[in-house]
Amino acid sequence: MKSLFIENPLIAIFTVAAVGYLFGTLKIKGNGLGVSATLFVGLLFGAVVGDMEIPDVIFELGLVFFVYSIGLSSGPAFFKSVKKNGVRDILFISFMLAFAAMIAFGIAILMGFSGAELVGIYSGSSTNTPALASVIDHINLSYSPSVTREMVNEAVIAYSYTYPMGILGSMLAIIFMSYLFKIDFKNEQQDLKSLHPSVEDILSKTILVSSKFSGDKTLRELAKKYNWDVVFGRVKRENGDVLLMNWDLRIEEGDKIVVIGTAQEIEKITNHLGQITDNDPSYDREEYDVRGIFVSNADLVGRTISSLNLDQKFEVNVTRIRRGDQDMLAKGNTVLELGDRIRLVAKRDDISDISNYFGDSYYQSSRVNLFSFGFGIALGLMLGIIEFSLPMGIDFKLGFAGGPLIVGLIFGALYRTGPMVWTLPYSANVLLRQVGLILILAVIGLKSGSSFLDSFTLDVGLKLFLGGTIISLSTACLMLLVGYKLVKIPFSILMGIVSNQPAILDFAMERSGNNLPLVGYTIMFPISLILKVVFAQLLFLAYG
Repeated sequence: MKSLFIENPLIAIFTVAAVGYLFGTLKIKGNGLGVSATLFVGLLFGAVVGDMEIPDVIFELGLVFFVYSIGLSSGPAFFKSVKKNGVRDILFISFMLAFAAMIAFGIAILMGFSGAELVGIYSGSSTNTPALASVIDHINLSYSPSVTREMVNEAVIAYSYTYPMGILGSMLAIIFMSYLFKIDFKNEQQDLKSLHPSVEDILSKTILVSSKFSGDKTLRELAKKYNWDVVFGRVKRENGDVLLMNWDLRIEEGDKIVVIGTAQEIEKITNHLGQITDNDPSYDREEYDVRGIFVSNADLVGRTISSLNLDQKFEVNVTRIRRGDQDMLAKGNTVLELGDRIRLVAKRDDISDISNYFGDSYYQSSRVNLFSFGFGIALGLMLGIIEFSLPMGIDFKLGFAGGPLIVGLIFGALYRTGPMVWTLPYSANVLLRQVGLILILAVIGLKSGSSFLDSFTLDVGLKLFLGGTIISLSTACLMLLVGYKLVKIPFSILMGIVSNQPAILDFAMERSGNNLPLVGYTIMFPISLILKVVFAQLLFLAYG
């Protein structure tokens, strides 16, 4: 059986993926590892089977798929967050990474590690392969072949021993600190819905207007005055007329208006207008009907609902949008994405034309534009191989992770350039992200399993493992403590900031039950990628 896996690495990878998925579904007191269980299954397989030769391109392909799809989906939230708190976040992340470098430097002195081993434990405990690669490149250019071989071996072994704990340490820190601070992730999600839409129930209620309205104010003026965060559907007048509501409508006493929003917002607007009634105009479908329609027309992707000027084309109100498992209110500034399912109320005679306008094809809304997808990744890879030079002779590259991520963030925020749509359909983005993550975790686990087992049997390995554990745990705990208590960064976003590896990010999202860690991850990754490369080389130069 061992020979089967050694001779056929693809069989080993997908066996690990399958078994890892099963273990990831197991929950203890509501907590599970999710897809990150693939890593630990991979470590077990790697320890049992032994060293395996897995082509690097498999890991690189998974990494590119993962970071590029993350960038596309997180681009808008990333730039919105940077615009709001950019200086704060950059300074905080820089300080924490500098602290991790100082801890690593101190541990190397206390435990007697070499300069190469110092770089290895720093890169491994922070799970940053480009940092290790940059120092190895420096070693190759600066030392004789015999010395180079010894230094490179020391760095790679230290990296292999500490990498698994770099992941596990951050996970343990997240669990411990979330219990210590008694984090309520649902409340955080609600508080941050302006930054990242919350996954919450959207209700539809009918309100009987019982307050004394003179009719001198339009719906737009009332919504602005009372800060109503809802969408309006139909209104039934006292004379029996049913109309679609618009912002120029003047509400009158006795109107029955359909309001769509969260329970909290509907309660607020009810307190202003009147009371909930069961006499719902939505049941009257003689003239108006309600439909769900897929957005598959690429010409509409990346455009806001208000820019479509639907009221000039049709008699229609778009009330909500379903993106994946998430329901959102359809507001004027909501940007449409391929695969969105919009819910609307419209005149029956217009529904066929509205359906054609949006496309309403599930097949078309699920397809990937291979030109924009391939071009975006190719551009990211080209950016990744460009070498940047800093003072003190430090050179670095963004690599297969940083280049595609940065391009993905930019293209995700742009949505489209002229006729070219850069974003992916929601379903395709999730699939590529999951496939990429599984490839990353399976390859790392299979390659590191043997070294991870040796770290418990060799004195040097145990010292390296202990050093990496101290760096990983202390850095993650301090970052969560300082970030949450002093800098006042929401804990869900902080979990993404400490998620310096996809497995940790997946664990953080599983624990929070939302996508907010993605915001922190996309803020942290480009900054930390560059700084870790710089700090790794500074550590080697200073310690050497």
